[in-house]
Amino acid sequence: MPELPEVETVRRGLSAVLAGARLVHVEARRPDLRFPLPEGFGQRLTGARIERLDRRAKYLLAPLDRRETLVMHLGMTGRFEVASAAPGARRPGGFALAQAPDPRHAHIVMETDGGATITFYDPRRFGYMDLIATEDLAAHPWFEGLGPEPLGSCFNTDYLARRLAERRQPVKTLLLDQRVVAGLGNIYVCEALHRAAISPDTPAGALDRARLGRLTRAVRQVLEEAIAAGGSTLRDFATTDGALGYFQHRFRVYGRDGEPCLRRGCGGCIERTVHAGRSTFACDRCQA
Repeated sequence: MPELPEVETVRRGLSAVLAGARLVHVEARRPDLRFPLPEGFGQRLTGARIERLDRRAKYLLAPLDRRETLVMHLGMTGRFEVASAAPGARRPGGFALAQAPDPRHAHIVMETDGGATITFYDPRRFGYMDLIATEDLAAHPWFEGLGPEPLGSCFNTDYLARRLAERRQPVKTLLLDQRVVAGLGNIYVCEALHRAAISPDTPAGALDRARLGRLTRAVRQVLEEAIAAGGSTLRDFATTDGALGYFQHRFRVYGRDGEPCLRRGCGGCIERTVHAGRSTFACDRCQA
């Protein structure tokens, strides 16, 4: 499933054509995705102006001038593609392009007053969309219990120390808890723990302030680098202009079971274990 860097990459791509644009036509080609679309979905969006594109955790949020917010989630295989009529519109150089999406899986099509066509494809239909009253958004079950954004100012050493104090669960498990920090997923938690030289099995409450400081810095660093690289493409992810993510070529631990640790002078080996049903990759020496 796309994680925070992938969703943020999509947000930036969509923002270029949707922020401030008016939707002149919206077509829902089926009544549901993972969940049923709201009643009158296409009609309620047609004519609306999108004020901006936001992201909360792994959700895309498009506040409308009609006091509703369009909420979008990519699920496992969801993908937006933008076709623009703007002169000189082009795909980024230097990035490999994903295979063209199958038109049979084009479920939602939006057209803007600026001439852009935005199509949502989802072969497995695990993605979903809804229209929620903007004033009710924070209290909605999808958002009410979410922790702070890991790239925001509220996510810092003090916050993490409070939330992890006296917790006996492995730190890896708690970092994946969206109530502790919103948007972190398995890939980037593994990568951040390695950069911070912390074992994923460490009881969260046993981390001293120095290690918590390294961890918060590592989380920010790995997310920022991944966003700059367009996210990670392991299977289905592609940006809005069809480019593949590149950060998977920079993984230090994720998916490298049995390979040598890349930390200079370590000499350890990457091992795979399981936490809460999720694969964990860590060095058997520098993260011991």
